[in-house]
Amino acid sequence: MKRLFLSLWLVAFLAACGAEPVWAPEEEVRAKAYRHNGPSSITLITVINNRSGAGGHTGLLINGSQRVVWDPAGTWWSPNAPERNDLHYGMTDRMVDVYVDYHTRETYHTVLQELQVSPEVAEQAIKEAAGYGAVSKASCSQSTSAILGRLPGFESIKSTFFPVKTMEAFAKFPGVKTRKVYDDDPDDNSAKLPGGA
Repeated sequence: MKRLFLSLWLVAFLAACGAEPVWAPEEEVRAKAYRHNGPSSITLITVINNRSGAGGHTGLLINGSQRVVWDPAGTWWSPNAPERNDLHYGMTDRMVDVYVDYHTRETYHTVLQELQVSPEVAEQAIKEAAGYGAVSKASCSQSTSAILGRLPGFESIKSTFFPVKTMEAFAKFPGVKTRKVYDDDPDDNSAKLPGGA
């Protein structure tokens, strides 16, 4: 009974937070589409609190027929990276740098875990993210781990609401290249968005 109550509370909590659907026009998505010449890859992005070590956000950079970033329930946006329900297109090197810089500040560092995959797996990852839909607040890791768990070779990743658990599960795959980014920018990162203060 306790488990049922907790499950119902969680559903109600997430529903109250509400996902925010965004759907960029087709012409914007096509105009900004970017194909990176590197190998097909998936990069798990985890934002970690410098004080507590807890995960603050989870995203996924996918390089396939084009490079996109899955930013579930995220607050980052750019007119140069049109969004369709938490999937941002047009992720040039500059846009990736802007995305990472937005999340990295005096209170948080960012961990990037890159893994080369087959073109087929990269394409499936893009399709899974595109079809997932807008994500409710506090569900960034849950949605990302669910997408990863559907990909061939990633079935060991279990769906979890905790970004650090997703990061630890991803780290177990052979060939993962990990990079950590630190910055001493102020905690208020609103100025890094277009039109920010």
